[in-house]
Amino acid sequence: MARLDMKAWLPRVASSTPTVPIPDEATGCTLWVKLEYLLPSGSTKDRVASFVLAHAIETGAVKDGTLVVEASSGSTSIAFAMACAMIGVRFRAVMPEGVSGERLMIIRRYGGEVVLTPKSAGVLGAIQETRRIAEAEPDVFLPCQFQNPLNAMAHERITGPELMNQVGRTIHGFVAGVGTGGTLGGIGAALHQMGHRTRLGRARPETGVCFQGQPEICGGIPGVVDGMSEILDEEMIDDEISVPDVEAIAAARELARQGFAVGPSSGLNFAAARRMAKLLGPGHDVATVLCDRMERYFSTDLFDDVRNR
Repeated sequence: MARLDMKAWLPRVASSTPTVPIPDEATGCTLWVKLEYLLPSGSTKDRVASFVLAHAIETGAVKDGTLVVEASSGSTSIAFAMACAMIGVRFRAVMPEGVSGERLMIIRRYGGEVVLTPKSAGVLGAIQETRRIAEAEPDVFLPCQFQNPLNAMAHERITGPELMNQVGRTIHGFVAGVGTGGTLGGIGAALHQMGHRTRLGRARPETGVCFQGQPEICGGIPGVVDGMSEILDEEMIDDEISVPDVEAIAAARELARQGFAVGPSSGLNFAAARRMAKLLGPGHDVATVLCDRMERYFSTDLFDDVRNR
C-alpha cells in the first residue's frame, strides 16, 4: 500500500487493551470491564476495521486507488477513516443526518469524506447509498459491517481470548449492546469455544433502541440498532437485558467519575452487566466492554449535566 504495510500495522491496532475488575457491592459480584476505548481511534471498532482491511488487502479487494465506503452512525466510520489514512487509501463515510458534529470532524480530520443521508431513512438509507456509490464509481470496497462475518471473527480471534486471559477465571456472564452484533457474537463464540459456560446477554436501551435504523424510534444511546445484524446467531443469546436510557447515561457518567472516559453505549453495557450480576447472584464474574471514548459525545445529552456549569 502507499503508506503502511497492513501486515505490520494490524498487530499494533489490535493490541491488547486492559481489563479492569470492579467489585459490585450491591450484588456481591465482580464486574470486569475491557477498556476498548483505549484503542487508537477510540473504540472497539478499530479491531473490526483492521481485521476487515487486512483481509481485503490480502485478497486484492483493496489496493492503491480503492475507495472504501461504509455506512455507520459513527464509531465504525471513525475507525475506518483512521485505518485508511494509515495505509493511504480514500475513505468515505455515509451517515444519517443528525449524528453529532464531533464525529464528522474526527472523520474529516483523518482525511475522510462524509456523505449525509436523510435522517428519516436511518441507517438503512445510508446502507442503500453505499450500494449506489459502489455501482456508480470504479474500484469501491464496501466493508458491510452488518453482514460481514469478519466483523465477529475479529472479536472471536482477538478480543475474546484477550478477555479470558486477563480475567484468568471462569466468566459467568457477558453482556453487550448490539449494533452489528459483532462484539457480542464474536466474544460469546470465543468464550463458549474455550469451555466457559457463559450466559450471554443482549443489552437493550429501554426506550432508545433503533428498530432497523429508524431514528424516530431512537433515544439517547447511539449505535444500538435492532433488527439490522445479519451476523449474530440469535440462539446464542440467553438473556435480553433492558436498561432505561436514563440509567445507561447515569452509568456512563458514573464511569467517567471513576476515571473511565466513555460514551453512552459503555454506560448501557455497564448497567446491563450489573443487572445480569443481580440475576446470577453473589460470587459470580460478569464481563463487558467499554466501547468508545466520550469526546465524540460532547454535544449530546451525555454532557447536559455539566455543559453550563
